[in-house]
Amino acid sequence: MATLREKLRKKVWWSPRGWCNVLVLGFIVLALLSLFIIYPIAQNMLKKGPPKKNPNHVYQPLHPKNLPIDSDTPAEALTKTTFDGKEYTLVFSDEFNKDGRTFKAGEDPHWEAVDLWYWPTMDMEYYKPEQVWTEGGNLVLQMDKKPTGTLDYRSGMIQSWNKFCFQGGLIEVNVSMPFKSGVSGLWPAAWTLGNLGRAGYGATTDGLWPYTYDNCDLGVLVNQTNSALSYLPGQRLNKCVCTGTDHPNPGKGRGAPEIDIFEATGGYSGAPGSISQSFQVAPFDFRYEAAFDYAKLHNGNLTKINTYVGGPYQQALSGVTDLDPGWYGGKGYQTYGFQYTPGTQGDVNWFVGDQPTWGIDYNVVGSNQFSGIGQRSIAEEPMYIILNLGMASGFSPVELDKLEFPAAMLVDYVRVYQDPNNIAVSCDTPDFPTAEYINNHPVAYYNNNVTRWHQAEYTAPDYSIDGKC
Repeated sequence: MATLREKLRKKVWWSPRGWCNVLVLGFIVLALLSLFIIYPIAQNMLKKGPPKKNPNHVYQPLHPKNLPIDSDTPAEALTKTTFDGKEYTLVFSDEFNKDGRTFKAGEDPHWEAVDLWYWPTMDMEYYKPEQVWTEGGNLVLQMDKKPTGTLDYRSGMIQSWNKFCFQGGLIEVNVSMPFKSGVSGLWPAAWTLGNLGRAGYGATTDGLWPYTYDNCDLGVLVNQTNSALSYLPGQRLNKCVCTGTDHPNPGKGRGAPEIDIFEATGGYSGAPGSISQSFQVAPFDFRYEAAFDYAKLHNGNLTKINTYVGGPYQQALSGVTDLDPGWYGGKGYQTYGFQYTPGTQGDVNWFVGDQPTWGIDYNVVGSNQFSGIGQRSIAEEPMYIILNLGMASGFSPVELDKLEFPAAMLVDYVRVYQDPNNIAVSCDTPDFPTAEYINNHPVAYYNNNVTRWHQAEYTAPDYSIDGKC
């Protein structure tokens, strides 16, 4: 005869009906938790209102105690006499002398190699971090014919975004151009961009690139009210924003201006290679006609004003300079750079080697009654550095039958100099804050697949050019 313990063991305590009752009760508890705890938290996180500013936010110092200067920089390069006779001091350098450096996210204090397709210019290559390294005293950015996704090529781009920025001064890079002169297709570039726009992350540049504007007028509006002139969505962070809106510092026009050290081509069908040295700007002059009477050609034998003056996405102020064929393929190097003073009374002057090539001052981007805009600034934003080797038919014809791979752009060094009495090497300053704004919009700044600001589920701040918010 079975004992009581054995009977209890054989008894089925959890009938199907019992299980159903428990599951229903669990769903009810979960629903109550969602309604009164999880839902309010999620709603608070997804509020569309402007993020609250941190009153205790600490800005990066304009002049840090220890400047990011490479110990391998030779003593004679610690200062530089500028083209207008001033003595500037070195505030940043990277000599790339240590072999084997790589630049994946988090590996380097000053640079990061991106992992993305640069869709804004419909590039033929995919940028991968493994295409960038140091070897033989150079930074190597190498393009290979190696399928990646739907693209047949891969190459390298590094940025100092949100790591090293500067405002004003002189920047120079010593470079050997890829492959050889006389063959078109490769697109090596060294350029700078305002820190609020992360290159390759379209949502961040949407409505910011290439604005450099601090006025309340037609220049901030969608298309500048003329779709035949501009396709831009309007200056998202303009001067006219309403109080309490999502803006890094309301009352100040902000943007992501671009100054190019160079964009190079090998030259089509045997023609000599050349570079363009440019300032990309918005809003635009009527018919993109800047006041070039105020531009200066310092080297008229080799440098000309670029016939390309812009299009509906950018106005380009650009000079073109022919290059020596010996500066290609690792056989020879040349120095390229620009010196600039930010602001509405500023200027930019570009150079190749020891020779200035061309320059502009604030008059070139002055007010324009025909397009209803005011003075544009020579880039005031904290500017970061970008180095890349691309390929796109929109920049120059691509002679694939003549190009050879791998092809590499070699960078011997990058150096930045500033007036010792006006050192500014911060990405986040009280007058031009960026850190909190970037941190408050992580989807835009850390997801390169989001190409428009609204796709990140952020809204542009309300504004009114007549002050009637």
